[in-house]
Amino acid sequence: MNRFRRITLAGILGGIGALVSARAFAHGRGGMHGPMDPAEMDQHIEHMVKHLAVEINATPEQQQKLAAIAKDAAKDLAPLRGQAMETRRQALELLSAPNVDRAAMEKLRAAKIQHADNASRRLTRALADAADVLTPAQRKELAAHFVRRHGRWGHG
Repeated sequence: MNRFRRITLAGILGGIGALVSARAFAHGRGGMHGPMDPAEMDQHIEHMVKHLAVEINATPEQQQKLAAIAKDAAKDLAPLRGQAMETRRQALELLSAPNVDRAAMEKLRAAKIQHADNASRRLTRALADAADVLTPAQRKELAAHFVRRHGRWGHG
C-alpha cells in the first residue's frame, strides 16, 4: 500500500475510532459515573462528527450519514466491552488459582482473540461505509488532519 493510502486509511480509522472511542464506553462523563447511556453516546458521536465535519468540509447530508454509521458501530461494539471485562475477570481467576490450568488459559486466549476479531471486523465495516460517504479529497483532508493532530503515523 502506498504512503498516501496508508495515511488516508489511518485518518479514517482514527476518525471512526474517535467516534466509537473506548472512553465513551468505559468512562462516560470523566470516569466518575460509569459508561454512557445510549442517548449520551449518541450525543457524543454527533459532537465528534460535527467537529470532524468542519475539518473536511462535509455537507449536512454527509454528517448525517457519518453519524448514523458511527452510532450503529457504537451500538454493535458496546456489548464487546462487557465481554472484555468478563474475560479479564476470568483471567484473574485462572492466574490466582492454586494450579495453572493451561487448557483453560488457552481457551480464554482464543475467546479474547475472537472478541478482538469481531470488533476489528465491525470497525472495518464502519470505516468502509464512512469512506463511501466521503469524497477522495475529504478522505485526504481527514488523513492530513490526523497526521497534524497525532503526529507522523508509520515509517514512511
